[in-house]
Amino acid sequence: MTNALIIGGGIAGAITAMALRKAGITPAVYEAYPSGADDIGAFLTIMNNGIDALRAVDVHQPVIDNSFAANTVEFLDGSGNTLAVQDIGSEVNGPRTLTRATLYRVLHDEAARRGIAVVHGKRLIAAESIPGGAVARFDDGTTAHGDLLIGADGIHSVTRSIIDPTAPGPRYAGLNIAYGYTRDDSLPTATDRYRMIFGKRAFFGYTTSPDGQTWWFARLPAPETGPVPHDEIRQRLIDALAEDETPAANIVAATADRIFLSNAYDVPTTPVWHAGSMVLVGDAAHAASPAAGQGASMAIEDGVVLAQCLRDVPNNAFSAYEELRRDRVERLVATSAEDGARAAAGSADVDDRQDSRAWLYGHHIDWAASVV
Repeated sequence: MTNALIIGGGIAGAITAMALRKAGITPAVYEAYPSGADDIGAFLTIMNNGIDALRAVDVHQPVIDNSFAANTVEFLDGSGNTLAVQDIGSEVNGPRTLTRATLYRVLHDEAARRGIAVVHGKRLIAAESIPGGAVARFDDGTTAHGDLLIGADGIHSVTRSIIDPTAPGPRYAGLNIAYGYTRDDSLPTATDRYRMIFGKRAFFGYTTSPDGQTWWFARLPAPETGPVPHDEIRQRLIDALAEDETPAANIVAATADRIFLSNAYDVPTTPVWHAGSMVLVGDAAHAASPAAGQGASMAIEDGVVLAQCLRDVPNNAFSAYEELRRDRVERLVATSAEDGARAAAGSADVDDRQDSRAWLYGHHIDWAASVV
């Protein structure tokens, strides 16, 4: 295999492209959006295992340079009582927080530096395996041919439905997710840590960036929502957080700029990950609700492992990749769903993340090692 079509230029697509290049395969990325992608106003944390996977393909430093650390997590109940303080960081692979927009820019800049083509405005409408490769058809009437096609087109993946028309679609997780940013000296800071609050009606988390800005998110049990005016979102959140004796309601009230609201979905299992010369990575193959904070990290792991399999076992790469990844990612999806359900129910049960989730955070990818 010498060249690959990658459908989707988000986290999974960009990392997969760079990992393939490192494995000696020429990638080309086709992104539906003119620039960036959806959910661009949100922020995320790349966890220890995600940083480790970035390091395997030498992409860690640009991400570290454009993010900040959050090496401790503090859990509180709705009365403001501290339930636990846990160290989740390390000097080598500690978690890093940044906006999605920044991460996309960093990854695309790095891809361009490595000579990888990223073509925008290419929305996939059809694809098929052909003798010796795959062909993709886009809504602008153009086509592209490659030795293989990788669907990195997210939770609402078109590639998934092409590979298996009976594949289950995303499942609504019962949560509205809000993100916001505010700068107010009267607010308590959470430097180098996340402060997580099990509120009576909503789960709330915040951290403080190095420049003193508060970055926050809220998970609110509610029906699926469409576009909502800023003032309505803010008031809805304030009402849900007002019963708690924590800073959460005041942080939301101090947010004058846009609040970004979305719905949480997951894909518990996708029966078919690959067919012919087509394969899925990231949220296209498996998607977790955001409760465990692992979506980006799992997508990064996928891209690196797929590239290793194509390098080491090209004649059986897709099956080897699925065997290495399926159990891990489906366990993560289930764990994240449980976390979200507990928080939505107001449960403040806190496990020891370092011990109970060593399987998750401690995962290591050795690029030089063979997958077989």
